[in-house]
Formats: sequence, structure tokens, C-alpha cells
Amino acid sequence: MPFDTGGSGVDAAALNRAALAYAGALARGATDPTKLHEVYTVPRPDPDLEQGLRGALAAGDVRGWLEGLAPQDASYKKLSAAYLALRREPDRGAPVVPPPPEPLKPGATDPRVPLIARQLVASDYLAAEQARGDRYTPAMAVAVKRLQADYGIKPDGVIGADALAILNLDDADRARAIAVAMERLRWLERTPAETRIDVNIAAARLSYWKDGQIADSRKAVVGEPGNETPQLGSPIFRLVANPTWTVPKSIAAEEIAPKGAGYLRANNMAWEDGWIVQQPGPKNSLGLVKFDMQNEHAIYLHDTPAKPLFNEVERHRSHGCVRVEDALGFAEMLARDGGVTDQWHQARATAEETFVKLPRQIPVRLLYHTVLFDEVGEPVVRNDPYGWNEPVAAALGFQGRAGVAVQARHVDVGP
Repeated sequence: MPFDTGGSGVDAAALNRAALAYAGALARGATDPTKLHEVYTVPRPDPDLEQGLRGALAAGDVRGWLEGLAPQDASYKKLSAAYLALRREPDRGAPVVPPPPEPLKPGATDPRVPLIARQLVASDYLAAEQARGDRYTPAMAVAVKRLQADYGIKPDGVIGADALAILNLDDADRARAIAVAMERLRWLERTPAETRIDVNIAAARLSYWKDGQIADSRKAVVGEPGNETPQLGSPIFRLVANPTWTVPKSIAAEEIAPKGAGYLRANNMAWEDGWIVQQPGPKNSLGLVKFDMQNEHAIYLHDTPAKPLFNEVERHRSHGCVRVEDALGFAEMLARDGGVTDQWHQARATAEETFVKLPRQIPVRLLYHTVLFDEVGEPVVRNDPYGWNEPVAAALGFQGRAGVAVQARHVDVGP
């Protein structure tokens, strides 16, 4: 059923095409994530828009139909309201603070300090009465450390290029980041599994949903720049107690083999059929549990012997897999919820690689969201560690300005 134009001369077919295009942007996103990202296998919505439009025309409620196509959850609605507010208000801008020749440390006196203080006040990190003079005060240092922690930067209070990039964000930058966040939500299926695991790669954090509620949230360590954790959907189908680790060829050739046979012996590794395999034990790079997932990219969740990394603010430090904080505790939770606690305890006691199949697979979504929500539920723009927002923003028609990315750092040999 086409639009009834009442003999007005308006092309009904053109109206149909426009309505379907707009509906598609709301229902699935205006962009295609599989063309913007090297890997994107997260489940997506696939509504029958032509049938939906016919039904809306028959009911005389095209507007209501269109409004129902976008995500209906509270997060999306808050993002939409914040975006509209930023676009309606005159851009307050941000004072462009030129980088100092050397990083600015607490106690220093510098003519840039008043501009920095003004931005800290505008961002609610510093009280207005504390923004006085051109000395970098202890109160300002506390504010800068909070800002750095929020954006995944080492909270040392030293103002360098990364902190200044955040301070120089303006309303247009925030609106663009929120628009990208809304687009990423439109890419997602509207009714995900009520019991699932979501990992926010950008924030390096895992959330375990059970029966539609968040039952657990914990830190994660994810891929470093250059070894990014991909956005994918893949279920956990079994727990692996005391896992072995078959080292990927690239890690073996570049990082392990050059260290010689002594390194292999010291780390319980050996060559097997052309592969380096690390045996179970406290030094194993997968730790004491692996959460086996089904995907062609060899991405999975696992434990790690490198526990101190979870104390870092910036946790993009792996070769691409997801390391889970207190992974044994998390495995215990999944085993209990799956009704396989006894089997799991028996598997752990073997000290050998042992598999425990879960009665029901647990869907896992590895997502990338750079707009988080503060303690009162308001959206807050955070850093874009992989720079993945920029191609999405460009595809949406925004003039780009590079966000705050993460610099590659030393990564251990683990996955």
C-alpha cells in the first residue's frame, strides 16, 4: 500500500522510498558496521520494513511506527535527549589550551593554568572558587587526576597532551560522540538474550546479565592498539579447567622463539607438531580457567597470571583476547548458574586440562561504547581508545576531530 498523496502531484513511490530509508536508519542504523570495521559479528536487527510500512499506512500511524523502530531503552533515550540539548544550545566551545613545552606538574606556575582551571570547572571537576591564579594547585591536581581516571589515563596529575586533548573537547565533539553512541545502539538487536555477557571493549569492563538484570560487573583486560579486541558475538559453550595454551604463530615467532630453549623450559612450554604449547600451571598465560567460545577469530575470555594489570586504569594490554578479573570466581558463578558446580570442582582438582560443557551456552557480545553513564545516569563522553568512532562519525556526515586514543604499551606474551 503506497502513500495516498490525494492527487497533490507528490510522487507516492518516492515517499515510500524515503520512508523506508528513514525507517532503515532507525531500525538498523544509518551505517553498516561490517563495512566500517574489519570484524563485526554482533547480532543485528532484521525487521521486515516493507511489511511494517504497509501495516502503518493501513493503520494511519506512520509516525508511531517510525518512532517505535529506534531502541526504546532508557540509555538510548538519555543519549537522544543529551544530543538534542547539545545541538540546540549555542556551542560554548572550549578554550584551546596549547600544549606546554614540557608536561605541567602540580606546583608549577604557567599562564595556561587559568584556561585549564576554567575547563575543569565547566566539566564539574573543580569548584569555581578553586580556580584562581596561574599556579597549578593541589586542588587542581586532584581534579585532573579524577579526569584522567575517568578517561582511562594514568591518574598522576601531570598535564600532558592527552589530558589537554580532553580539556579541549567542545560541545560539537561531545555531540558527535553521542551521535556515534546512538548509532552503535541502533546496530544492536532490540531483544538480546536475557542471560548473556557483555564486554565493553572501550571501557575494558565485563557485565554478566542474568534474567534481564546485571548480576555481576568486573574489570577486564582487552586488546592493545594494533591487536584490538574485535566486536563480535560468540557464545561460551564450555569451561576449561587448567587449560593448555597453544601459542599463536605470530606470538611464537616474534616474542617467544627468539628467547630460546631456556625460556621455553622456564615457562613450561615445548614444541609440539610445529606449535609451541604451554602446559597447565600457575605460569600458564591463560591462568587457571578458559571460557571457550565459538568463533573463527580465536577470541575468548580467560584468566591470567598477570593480576596487577587489573589495578591499572588503562587496561588495553592484551593481544586481543579478554582477560577477566577474578576469573576463577566468575567461572564458579557460571558453573553454579549452569548447574555444573560439582563437575567444575572435579575438573579443577585434576590439575590437567579438563572440559566442562555448559548445559546452556551463554551468549557473549564484545561491544565498543565510549559514552558511559555517571552515578545519576547522565551520559558522559569518555575516550576512544582504538579511534573507532572516527569512521562511524564520518559515515554519519560529521566533520571529524580525532578523539583521545590509547598509546600501545608493553604487553606480555599472553593472548
